[in-house]
Amino acid sequence: MAESNLWLIFAFLMCDNHDNMKYRNIFLLTLGLLLSLAVHAQKLTVERMAASSVDLSASQFERKDLAGQVCGLVKVQLAAAGAQFEGNVIGTPEYKTGEYWVFMSPGSYMLNVKHPQFIPLNVNFRDYGIQGVQSKSTYLLTLVMPQTGAPVQTQKLIINYSPANAMVLIDSKLYKGNGRAEAVLPVGSHSYVIAAEGYETAEATVKLTASAPRTVTEHLVATQQTSGQSIAQQTTSPGVQQTEVQTTPATTVTPASLSSASSDSGPSVEAITVNGVSFNIVRVDGGTFTMGATPEQGSKVGSDEKPVHQVTLSTYSIGETEVTQALWQAVMGNNPSKYKGSTNPVDGVSWDDCQSFIQKLNELTGRRFRLPTEAEWEFAARGGNKSRGYMYSGSNNIDDVAWYIDNSSSMKTKAVKSKQSNELGLYDISGNVFEWCQDWYGSYINGAQTNPTGSASGSEHVLRGGAFPVPETFCRLSSRFHNKPTSRSNTMGLRLAL
Repeated sequence: MAESNLWLIFAFLMCDNHDNMKYRNIFLLTLGLLLSLAVHAQKLTVERMAASSVDLSASQFERKDLAGQVCGLVKVQLAAAGAQFEGNVIGTPEYKTGEYWVFMSPGSYMLNVKHPQFIPLNVNFRDYGIQGVQSKSTYLLTLVMPQTGAPVQTQKLIINYSPANAMVLIDSKLYKGNGRAEAVLPVGSHSYVIAAEGYETAEATVKLTASAPRTVTEHLVATQQTSGQSIAQQTTSPGVQQTEVQTTPATTVTPASLSSASSDSGPSVEAITVNGVSFNIVRVDGGTFTMGATPEQGSKVGSDEKPVHQVTLSTYSIGETEVTQALWQAVMGNNPSKYKGSTNPVDGVSWDDCQSFIQKLNELTGRRFRLPTEAEWEFAARGGNKSRGYMYSGSNNIDDVAWYIDNSSSMKTKAVKSKQSNELGLYDISGNVFEWCQDWYGSYINGAQTNPTGSASGSEHVLRGGAFPVPETFCRLSSRFHNKPTSRSNTMGLRLAL
């Protein structure tokens, strides 16, 4: 209706009438601007709005409103300078790298985002389960800009596999399935791994082209079969292109030492009890180390483990073990794990679940627990300043320190502390369950860094350490994995930091 009225007015003004002449140029100019906006205006979209129980910025950098109340802080993750914000905003928002710090009065739940390049966006926090910002609380609002330039070409990869209970990793990401895994990926080369207890592991690289989907069939070979058989028998479905497979050869690795300061004092261990369940936190003295695919990690490193870079960390503390089912039960009142056992690590928890657990744990203890950053995780896994340059956390012999596919009978988690510890007295950092980190997953940055916290924004979080159903190469200290914050798997758990 509005469009037809606009064109009626346009036709009227175009008539050869002297009285209309003085309005014609103004109208044409206005119409041109409207049409230009319609063509060029772009929309921001909300990817995520959530409270962050481990971000203490709102209380560390207090700002009060006119009533004297301490504000809540909304960190608007938007990689574009020049944005303005309307609502119950207190003071001038600060633009930091990749995000804005917007302080708002307690109870506020509406925020209007304006930017010269985008259509104004109204965000109602209640649409995301937040009735209003709370005093001294920090929230993360992730905004996604539309893609510019040529769209990225993608193609579907389909992997049919047996046995159906095998675990599938595509480009270091876990995929669930029951004999079939599907992924839409950018055109180009991608790697996958399929593993199951009692079978040889299949590892290969496949090249996707824009012309047609790629279907691969993998039948894992039982380990009791004759040694002359191939790792996997591979076929392609009729009517699709033949998969190009490159199998990575086994290598012998000589350990290399980390460049880090040494310490003569033993680790400081603090025991904490929650509702009758005790756990230990181990101090990790600050130091400098080389992060990523260092020489002792061998030749099977992923591209996301590079570039190798120097990292300096301040002193922090980290869990002696993965969070056990007993501790999760004591804090949350439930046990989501598939593989039950009070001393087994909790499994089947998402990154978001971990944030809820940590928030309740902090309420019970009055402490400020959190997930470790990826850099903190790797420094601790390497043994901190006591590192001896191992491939796995605590040894070059994986069977000494980790539960993984070759020694996990019944394909399930095992009790924590049933393998030897690493140089800092930490257990199960390699194997048992993947461990969530606080960071968004992203590419490493070349150059020295101090207390890095990963990418400013993203869609998936980092997982580290390998797990009971994966091959040994994925239990290496520099191996990286990632998944969405809502994803749950019986291979995923967590380790606390402080």
